[in-house]
Amino acid sequence: MKNRGLGPLGPAPVRGGTAGPRLSGQRAVVLERLQQAGTPTTIAALAAELGAHQNTVREHLDALVGLGLAVRGQEKGRGRGRPAWIYAAAIDNVEPDQRVRDYAGLATALAAHIARASDDPGAAALDAGRAWGRELAAGRRREPASSTAAAARRQVIDLLRELGFDPLADPAATTAALRRCPLLDAAKRYPGVVCQVHLGMVRGAMDMVGGDPQRTDLLPFAERGACRLRLLTDG
Repeated sequence: MKNRGLGPLGPAPVRGGTAGPRLSGQRAVVLERLQQAGTPTTIAALAAELGAHQNTVREHLDALVGLGLAVRGQEKGRGRGRPAWIYAAAIDNVEPDQRVRDYAGLATALAAHIARASDDPGAAALDAGRAWGRELAAGRRREPASSTAAAARRQVIDLLRELGFDPLADPAATTAALRRCPLLDAAKRYPGVVCQVHLGMVRGAMDMVGGDPQRTDLLPFAERGACRLRLLTDG
């Protein structure tokens, strides 16, 4: 998928499930676009992207500003006329999930250690992630290993959803956009380690639920707003 300049490649941070104000569906979408854009945007540009009326978008944006979730400024003058208002997400107010606060610092330290001390950081991270994925899948498994590859893929997608990756999968669960990352800051600093841990985690979970772990792949920061996970097992 091509990035058309509407925002940065890769997922957004995990946000808290209960922290902060509850937003309507449309207002949450507007905030999501601001978070993904990375740079201030105008009402007109955002309305065009969303296919919405400018007055509707303005109303949502001003409400987000009032809630402290967005900030507003004015473009530098470009000739005659009043400069347009521009809006950006208030990044400091994106509340991370409690799980992220609990282990993000430790995970970053471990990623730095692996990157520095291992002769093959990618392989070491993959092994660590695989062990983690097996434990996670074993801890949540409420039924025997799946009898079909498709069912196994769906169990892994469900696990990723519980962990905060916000996966958007195709109907057969053969591929999924991972729209949020519980360790986004660490992944940007140590992509060769953290992203391999996440791939290993998926493969370890596939081991436990009866899927084919070897035909999985993770493409970090592959598209605007997501990483791309491929679960290429047959069935």
